[in-house]
Amino acid sequence: MSDQPSLLFVCSENSARSVLAEAAARHHYSDRFTVYSAGSSPGTVDVRALDALQRRGIPGEGLYSKAINQLPQQQFDYAILLCDKARQQCASQINAKYVLVWDFPDPKLDPQPRTFDLTLQEISERLKMFVLLHDKALLERKPAEPLAPLEFFKLLADETRLASLLLIAHEGELCVCELETALEQTQPKISRHLAMLRKSQLLIDRRQGQWVFYRLHPALPAWASQSIELTLQQNPQLLAPLIANLAAMGDRPARAANCCD
Repeated sequence: MSDQPSLLFVCSENSARSVLAEAAARHHYSDRFTVYSAGSSPGTVDVRALDALQRRGIPGEGLYSKAINQLPQQQFDYAILLCDKARQQCASQINAKYVLVWDFPDPKLDPQPRTFDLTLQEISERLKMFVLLHDKALLERKPAEPLAPLEFFKLLADETRLASLLLIAHEGELCVCELETALEQTQPKISRHLAMLRKSQLLIDRRQGQWVFYRLHPALPAWASQSIELTLQQNPQLLAPLIANLAAMGDRPARAANCCD
């Protein structure tokens, strides 16, 4: 199971609001949360929800309506109920540390052509605020234990994490989509490994619009920084093909607004 906190969105049919929320959260915050959605009375995903996602450049593949008991896990860190009907029907049945209620009107009941786009926008804005508060709470917690050598070298025993860390150290800062291109791996896999490196305080991240950039943690112990630098110096062949992939990428995120939208 992932080390990331789990985030469940629930509405009555899991056909519009919770589907939009799941897709938006996975697209923008898969480096922070493992995301699910479900319905108290699941139906069929509304094609207008998929169209709204497509217009925003958010992947909608694989979305389908499901009940909570069909999910691969039944315990969640956060459950967000997106309609009053879901709150009435299943709030007491959800096993979550925190249950929040965001009561959005059902876009299927509004005949206006852009209703789904507006709902997606409103959910995305609420998500952004939720993540800001979540990150602030993490920062205010007791600082983690100092990085131990055993943990450091265990983390770097994985090829994806090692390549990501070395490439970030070489470039200074990289966006998730740059790492996707360089390593030729999927965004969920890259984000999962970056989350582990961030949790262990090897990396820190910053958000610029819809982009997430990673760099080495400024408080990284000297012995860890020196190990990374020495590995870079003595093994240039490890990074050569990755740097070539970056060079072939064309416009990089800092200079192009269409990379990670």
